[in-house]
Amino acid sequence: MEHRIIVLGAGYTGASAAGRLAKRLRRQDVAITLVNAEPDFVERVRMHQLATGQDLKERPFSEMFAGTGVELRLAKVTGVDVDRRTVAVTGVDGDEELAYDTLVYALGSGWDSHGVPGAAEHANEIASRAGAFRVRERLARLGAGQTVVVVGGGLTGIEAVTEIAEARPDLDVALAVRGALGDWLAPKGREHLRKVVGKLGITVHEHTAVTGVEGNRVDAADGTAIPADVTVWTAGFAVHPIAKATTLEVSGTGQIVVDETMRSVSHPDVYAIGDAALAMGPGDKPLRMSCASGTPAAWKAADAIAARLTGRKLPKASIRYFNQCISLGRKQGLIQYVTADDRARRAVLTGRLAAAYKEVICKSAAWGVANPTLGLPVRRRPVTRKAAPAGSAVRTGAAAR
Repeated sequence: MEHRIIVLGAGYTGASAAGRLAKRLRRQDVAITLVNAEPDFVERVRMHQLATGQDLKERPFSEMFAGTGVELRLAKVTGVDVDRRTVAVTGVDGDEELAYDTLVYALGSGWDSHGVPGAAEHANEIASRAGAFRVRERLARLGAGQTVVVVGGGLTGIEAVTEIAEARPDLDVALAVRGALGDWLAPKGREHLRKVVGKLGITVHEHTAVTGVEGNRVDAADGTAIPADVTVWTAGFAVHPIAKATTLEVSGTGQIVVDETMRSVSHPDVYAIGDAALAMGPGDKPLRMSCASGTPAAWKAADAIAARLTGRKLPKASIRYFNQCISLGRKQGLIQYVTADDRARRAVLTGRLAAAYKEVICKSAAWGVANPTLGLPVRRRPVTRKAAPAGSAVRTGAAAR
């Protein structure tokens, strides 16, 4: 009997995990199904580029997974029953239930309005391709002198506001941040960020807590009303709600709690990767939601699954951070080098060289999805573990760990 592996979500993490599993395991032993609502790969780290009118390279999964043995199922995941080991999906043929022996949950995250009044109705997100296209359409309709406000001073917000300001110098572009601009960066990094933001003519509202969004303005806690013909919301991410509706052990944020191999601590046949997982990194700190965390987590999970199925020793690879790569439009960049637990070091790389470095990172991330073993030949090993019937009991709690 083939061991049925289902991977939910084909972002950076899910697609990488599926491809790596296909390289680790013999095709006659496993059936790997990748479930995704869209037929092509979305480079989420480039959504700010898409929003400003740039066209991105098409990356169809039919080409990326050709000849690998990975079956792509185009469908939307509507539910997961981890006790029965089934996944409910809706595709072109209607509703369907898929049975699995091992599940890799990689449904990722979307934008988080944090319940701010008016944000869901009037703000625009760029966490998805559909959202980026909506921002693109809104920006295209704006005339000279009209206003754009980006809410959120993290990596996504900084990349979005600089990209918009560079692409549309005729607009009045502003950024609203809760703290100080780039306050997590090293001094040299903060200095460079402020220099670029100033040259692009971006107005920065620091120490500004947004309390409401209207169709033509953003309201701040101090009573300030910031004019906004278009509001772009980048103030954090929220995970897909499906996991929280299951019997999986999840955190308060809805992330699946996993061990050092990305395996659920409550259900041993479920692995969670990327934004959907609450995994601990260096310094006993949770890994942040990012491609920098998700891709190595996908490799770790795939290697652990392969090791357990083939009776081999579990790999001991740790996830750590090296740098934060920030694009500041197409001509400027900022590379902030960090400690293993993601704290800023003094060293930074700035300017055009940093922009080129960031572009290499983006291309490498996309390339890595289609080449999940970094181009190295991998010996596929036979599965030795017997596949459990779909309806068999699942161990939970401490005994499962």
